[in-house]
Amino acid sequence: MIILGVILIIIGALADIGILYTIGGILAVVGLIFWILGATGNAIGGRNHWF
Repeated sequence: MIILGVILIIIGALADIGILYTIGGILAVVGLIFWILGATGNAIGGRNHWF
């Protein structure tokens, strides 16, 4: 999710498409939150591992 967010941010910045830039930022932030929660051992959505 983080990688997809970063790719969308790059494409949105290069092509000057604001919606891709925004969606990419949201995906990157959500991916980071999931990564931090998973690293601390908290279950995400009832799962111990988020694939």
